[in-house]
Amino acid sequence: MRRPEWRILLASGALVGLILLVLTALPVRAEQEPTAGEVIVLTASGPVTPALKAYLERGLREAEASGAQLVVLRLDTPGGSVGIMGEIVKVLDNAGVPVAVYVWPSGGRAASAGTFIVLAAHFAAMAPKTTIGAASPVAAEGQEIPDTLSRKVTNDLVASIRAHAARRGPKAEEWAELAVREAVSANETEALELGVIDAIATDVADLLRQLDGRQADVRGRTVTLALANAPVRELAMNLAEQFLHLLANPNIALLLLSLGGTAIIIELYNPGGYVAGIFGAISLLLGFYALGVLEANYAGLGLIGLAFALFLFEALTPSIGVFALGGVIAFVLGASMLFDTSFLRASWSVILTVALALGGFFAFAIGAAIKERRRQPLTGREGLVGQIGEVRERLDPTGIVLVSGERWAATSPHAPLEPGTKVRVLAVEQMRLVVEPVNTTAAVRRAAGEHAR
Repeated sequence: MRRPEWRILLASGALVGLILLVLTALPVRAEQEPTAGEVIVLTASGPVTPALKAYLERGLREAEASGAQLVVLRLDTPGGSVGIMGEIVKVLDNAGVPVAVYVWPSGGRAASAGTFIVLAAHFAAMAPKTTIGAASPVAAEGQEIPDTLSRKVTNDLVASIRAHAARRGPKAEEWAELAVREAVSANETEALELGVIDAIATDVADLLRQLDGRQADVRGRTVTLALANAPVRELAMNLAEQFLHLLANPNIALLLLSLGGTAIIIELYNPGGYVAGIFGAISLLLGFYALGVLEANYAGLGLIGLAFALFLFEALTPSIGVFALGGVIAFVLGASMLFDTSFLRASWSVILTVALALGGFFAFAIGAAIKERRRQPLTGREGLVGQIGEVRERLDPTGIVLVSGERWAATSPHAPLEPGTKVRVLAVEQMRLVVEPVNTTAAVRRAAGEHAR
């Protein structure tokens, strides 16, 4: 294998190792044994995703099976898809165990879709220095929805959020509508004064103390909480839920698309190994899953595709960096647009780092490999042409030369040539080399002088 191909293999291996490290470094916690009358605590941060729905459903199933009296969902979210939010709200509406959604930790928020989830729970609470609200719908591109469709979507969301806020009083109901129509937000103190939440709690223990003795309507029956001495059990996301939830991260999604595209191009350039191709296909499929969950802007995806085309042109043509620069610009623009919504976007540090890394990789690693592949072969018979050797046995007209450490039968149109003469290989004819002196003029004069004597 030629050296540039080794560089490609090593670089792709490093990229594969990096993404596998990120995707598999998921914490595993030992679960406690279930106890009747316990409180199960779930914890979720990041976008509202199908993994969050699956996690909540599993927590409720375990709560019903163990006879738990309350499920607490600690939540910190910037929002997410309206469709997924609606499914989670439906799960809460039909829960067989009371659920308290607790906006946590300090500095956290329940924005956009998170506002609906908080109001759909039987009980709502917030930690100090948290916020809730800003639930106006936006298009996947982060822009305002066209007027007619906007009215339909907004009115539908207003009806839903008012229905869930109604039991909290007219002030809470009015604020909930404004959160959708005007994207208003509230901190924990304002939310408590409006009746949007039931408590401000510093931690789960404080929350349970304040909810002790409260009643909830669960599937038409009244449930009274007795939480004074209730055992608390943490239920973490399992590996599958963590993995899928991790994918719904703009930075991870961008890395998957970048690594997948790079691996596919490596496979196309150097086919036969299949590892890069398989890894690239898996990465792209996972990246497209994340795009669907995050409702990505496909104009941004198109710009990223253009960036890869420009990177490839840079490797194939001597453009002194023009295509690479265009690729970096297209990638940065596409990545900044890809998840440019009111609640999600990729980190600028990640965007710029990946763009520069891809530009350099295609300009230097892939470019060097392609240029090397176009060069004259360095091995085999063809690789001997142009090599410099030395006459070991006089050529008159045939003799022996040493080329690349090997002795070859040789002939020369400039014979005779004496031992020690430096020669260049002109051609390979069967198992014999055709050579000429490196200094042809001097050799010819020397041979002519010998004949004259």
